[in-house]
Amino acid sequence: MNLILDENEMSVKTDHKYSHLTPKEYGILSLLTENPGKTFSAEEIYRSTWNAEPYDCHLIISVHIRHIREKIEKDPSKPEMIKALWGRGYRFTKEHQLA
Repeated sequence: MNLILDENEMSVKTDHKYSHLTPKEYGILSLLTENPGKTFSAEEIYRSTWNAEPYDCHLIISVHIRHIREKIEKDPSKPEMIKALWGRGYRFTKEHQLA
C-alpha cells in the first residue's frame, strides 16, 4: 500500500482514502514514515513533534496514533502500517512505502 503525505495540504492519501491531518498528526506520521522499521518511544515522538520535554505523554501519543490510524488504516482496530510494540513505542512497518 502506498502512502502519500502532502505537507502543503496537511493531508495523507492511501490506496483507499484521503484525509486531512492536524499539525501534530502530520508531525508524528512524518517522523514514523521517514524512519520505517525504527521504533520510537512516546517520549521520543513527543519531543520531536512538540519540541518540548515530555511529561506523562503516553496517553497523548496513543490518542494521536489512534486518530492517525483512523485516517490511514483499512481497519484501524487491526493496524498494518503503524504497529505498537508494548513497552517500547510505535513504528511504521517496512512493508508499506511512502510514495
